[in-house]
Amino acid sequence: MTYDVILISGEKYFDHPLSGISILKHLLEKYNYSVAVIDIPKNEEEIKKFGKPNLFFGVSSGAIDSMLRNYTPLNKPREEDKYLNYKKELPDRAVLVYCNWIRKNFKDVKIVIGGIEASLRRFTHFDYWENKLRRSILIDSSADILVYGNGEKQILEIASNIKENKPLFGIQGTCIKTTNLPPKFIELPSHEEVLDSKIKFCDMQNLLDNNKNLAQKTSGLYVLQFKAPIYTPKDLDEYYELPFTRTINSNELKGFEFSIVTHRGCIGNCNFCSLKLLSGDKIISRTEESIEKEVEKITKMKNFRGNIDDLGGPSANMYGMDCSACSNDCIDCTKLNKSHSRLINLLRKLRSIKGVKKVFIRSGIRYDLVNEEYLKELVKYHISGKLKIAPEHVNQDVLKLMNKNKGNLSKFISDFNKLRCGELSFYFMTGHPGSSLKEAKELGNKIKTLKNAESVQLFTPTPMTVSTCMYYTGMDPKTKKKIYVARTFREKKEQKRALELSNHL
Repeated sequence: MTYDVILISGEKYFDHPLSGISILKHLLEKYNYSVAVIDIPKNEEEIKKFGKPNLFFGVSSGAIDSMLRNYTPLNKPREEDKYLNYKKELPDRAVLVYCNWIRKNFKDVKIVIGGIEASLRRFTHFDYWENKLRRSILIDSSADILVYGNGEKQILEIASNIKENKPLFGIQGTCIKTTNLPPKFIELPSHEEVLDSKIKFCDMQNLLDNNKNLAQKTSGLYVLQFKAPIYTPKDLDEYYELPFTRTINSNELKGFEFSIVTHRGCIGNCNFCSLKLLSGDKIISRTEESIEKEVEKITKMKNFRGNIDDLGGPSANMYGMDCSACSNDCIDCTKLNKSHSRLINLLRKLRSIKGVKKVFIRSGIRYDLVNEEYLKELVKYHISGKLKIAPEHVNQDVLKLMNKNKGNLSKFISDFNKLRCGELSFYFMTGHPGSSLKEAKELGNKIKTLKNAESVQLFTPTPMTVSTCMYYTGMDPKTKKKIYVARTFREKKEQKRALELSNHL
């Protein structure tokens, strides 16, 4: 049998709405395309197992950039760390490797690249693992088109266009290569310009935007980005109501079998996070009816014991904070409804469904958005001993550079403790631009006063984020003012050690 589409993934396939490849497979099948999946291919022979697809190969490294997966924040191979018990299954720069295997064996086939590794390398980007700027992955991979973001609308249009022999030009949420610059595109500084000037790299960073048509010249070619498509609650309802078996064949993911995604996007705009340039900076919430329907379906499954493992999105309490009225930052907007009323009503409805004992929120919340009514509801019914929050730091200058200088952590901790329902679990980061050993020790002293600082991590510069621009250039891209950056292995270790020692006192 020949397939219309063959999807290559750098992570284990599981038939569940938490798997992006699974969503795309079911969606394509719904529209009558035949689809095969090759997960974690070990060599080019495995790429050939289904032959040549009628339409295209779709290539992704999975939900995590392969370099981030394979290396520690100190740029050491994870498989060499005896404490991690890490088995390297996908190659470094997996998207490039998989595309090379495909091109070698199927020279004229169409290749579509997507996922986080492709999305965040679509223009010139700083590569922490090589400590240099690399050009667009679209050029290096020899792919025909790049899909950025979640990709459901894009992949259907790509499949249709290829089937009907139409060009791939103009598909929203994609990037292509051309020799000419079309009108109505904002031109970024060229690859050659940003190689020569860190100021130009900052200028490029300031122009990055999913909602605009962008272009960047590289050695006579233009990489064109067509602005992202608009996703709606109706779209999300369709995708998450596809016929998943919810079968999870991985021990690492077993605890997420009965998890439910309620929304996409994030209004936090943290400078170290890639979500803004991946899923967008606006919230798109599924309808309450669709989520209820999914829970009711889960209650009829053989292995369900009454607990919804996790209910949420990038920040669970952003559900219902939808708004597309303007392009301003939602989190600071006084007109945005942050009452949590939709979410509270949803939680109450889900608790009343027959067969549901508990609906847990394990994926974490934005404490700076929380109000009293929601907090009471949350701690009384929806946490399993601990509630995760991510203050990231306590120094106001560092927090400002992270764009996390919102909320009052001490007040939130006090309000939570008054309810006497469980414990808080904290996530912190050191080594972010602006943090020297002095700021790390300040954070360490704060950690001494807290319990459950579960994750104390080093900042890792990932492609395309504002914080990575700060790390590479040593300046704030908006103001061009110099910023202190910890670059040496020794200093990063010292900053991490300052936090770890505090955590064990």
